[in-house]
Amino acid sequence: MPGLTPPAPDERTSLTTYLAQQRRTLRATAHGLTEDQARLTPTAGELSIGGLIKHAAHCETFWTDLVLQHHRDPEPSTGESDEFHLSPDETLAGALAHYAAAAKRTDAAIADIPDLGRVVPVPPGLPWFPAELGDWTVRWILLHLIEETARHGGHADLIREAIDGATLYPLLAAAEAWPDPWFQPWKPGQ
Repeated sequence: MPGLTPPAPDERTSLTTYLAQQRRTLRATAHGLTEDQARLTPTAGELSIGGLIKHAAHCETFWTDLVLQHHRDPEPSTGESDEFHLSPDETLAGALAHYAAAAKRTDAAIADIPDLGRVVPVPPGLPWFPAELGDWTVRWILLHLIEETARHGGHADLIREAIDGATLYPLLAAAEAWPDPWFQPWKPGQ
């Protein structure tokens, strides 16, 4: 599979293809990690690759619930979120499976919406949403998911490089078994 998204014939395909690409690269940062490595926080912050994947799944679920108008009460923030950490009973494989399921659900929801300009009400009272904003569009939500996934993919790139020196394209080449890769595929211990 190529390292870049292919050209797309329309806006919907462009947006969903870019979102799929960002998900793919975030998942690739976990390729070949042990459970202990998935929990490592080797940078100045407290982010781990396993925690970022868990958070990305949570984000997709939250935003897809908004699109589908499946409202749920927000979880109170204590400043520290378990959403960014794998608990002792969670595994990297489980976080990846949850992320894949959330992505599949998002893709199905978006495929069933004929107009990306459809209005989605903003839930009132959440401190991270502007109080004066009444709604946004499905298009805006897709763009936000791309932004959010790319941001955390960048975090994961830095964390992975700090763990073992692995970088994205060699990880993709290894994870996807690229034929005739233009990067030497990553191997453990390199």
